[in-house]
Amino acid sequence: MEKYYLAIDIGASSGRHILGHMEKGKMVLEEVYRFPNGIKEVDGEKVWDVDGLFQEVLTGMKRCKEQGKVPVSVGIDTWAVDFVLLDERDKRLGNAVAYRDSRTRGMDKLVYEKVPQEELYSTTGIQKQIFNSIYQLMALKEKTPELLEKATTFLMIPDYLNFLLSGVKAQEYTNATTTQLVNPDTRDWDRRRMEQLGFPTKIFLPIREPGSVIGTLKNEIREEVGFDCQVVLPATHDTGSAVVAVPSNDNNVLYISSGTWSLMGTELSRADCSKKAMEHNFTNEGGYNKTYRFLKNIMGLWMIQSVKKEIAQDISFGEICESASKCDIKSIVDANDDRFLAPENMTFEVQKACEESGQPVPQGIAEVAAVIYNSLAKCYGETLAELEEQTGCAYERIHVVGGGANAAYLNQLTAAYTGRKVFAGPTEATAIGNLAVQMIASGELVDLSHARKCIFQSFEIKEFNP
Repeated sequence: MEKYYLAIDIGASSGRHILGHMEKGKMVLEEVYRFPNGIKEVDGEKVWDVDGLFQEVLTGMKRCKEQGKVPVSVGIDTWAVDFVLLDERDKRLGNAVAYRDSRTRGMDKLVYEKVPQEELYSTTGIQKQIFNSIYQLMALKEKTPELLEKATTFLMIPDYLNFLLSGVKAQEYTNATTTQLVNPDTRDWDRRRMEQLGFPTKIFLPIREPGSVIGTLKNEIREEVGFDCQVVLPATHDTGSAVVAVPSNDNNVLYISSGTWSLMGTELSRADCSKKAMEHNFTNEGGYNKTYRFLKNIMGLWMIQSVKKEIAQDISFGEICESASKCDIKSIVDANDDRFLAPENMTFEVQKACEESGQPVPQGIAEVAAVIYNSLAKCYGETLAELEEQTGCAYERIHVVGGGANAAYLNQLTAAYTGRKVFAGPTEATAIGNLAVQMIASGELVDLSHARKCIFQSFEIKEFNP
């Protein structure tokens, strides 16, 4: 009888339940449920419908039972930085505000009045992004202090969903690091820093490592879904899970986790919190197995997702990629410009950026997509040079994992702009990494090295040459 594990992978635009099991030494996946996700406007804020998301979590688990494939464990991963606050009765306070909300505007200046930016980086290693949890918490402190005063618990989004499943409040490491409030040396909350900023330290729970088993399903959840199973913390930050699935055991691995965001970087055994790393805007996010994901956030396929929604809803991403590959337009925009973070209209913003810089203005989905793909690949090339300078390593190849591994044109451009071989796959990297951590926790896979070897043998990897 097969031993199933369930990865619930929730991204900014959709979520899915993927069952995994081992068969003749290979990992086999089966998607059992998929559901939409997205940011909504509530009370003038951009928010996540976390109650709706949890109902989708339960619906997908029921599908497993209906198919007779009951998992021995479940793990949830989501995006980073966003959180909820709970009161003394464990009820949520306020909305689950999304990182694209404007509430953090100007909050960096208030943070740096208490802790200078260079000092903050030197003690956290986390790059400045205006939506980091530290700036969201400062926004709460300044605009709705009563919520912080009433709060007894701080939970990141996957931690909150795990709490609803198991009744156990646990803070997982990889996601916690994205708050910009964790010390990379102690791998624990920097409570002195919190006090400097005026944040209540009591609300932050002890940090648990990925791979921890935190409990089983609550009685009422067990009755609703029709089974019981262990609740395991994978790398709950989706990029952390995706990096687990990079199919290489080389010491100097360079990866791009390509999805809504492009996360390009390498793994380090010790965080690099130097001034030079800060100036290059690298981040040291916590990774599985006590590693650090030394990477740079690049805007990613969010740009393509947005223009598809605006001007090409009936065209598949594959068709968009193919049509873009046939365009001759050479215009380039700065893919990391904040103007592309949450514009009212992405298509117009790309066109406007080209016009302002005196370049040909793209028209139609093929040309707009071509500009975006070329801009992303150029950014990858620049980031490669910065990574090699910063680490002193020469990277011979790049592993692209996640949904972007399907974007053949982008992968070919990446090879061209970087001058490196590109290995694309697996596409379901986040779910695979989530499952791998669960399988290691259960003893079915020995360790990370064994898991990566298994992943390489289990899934298609495509090669692109410069």
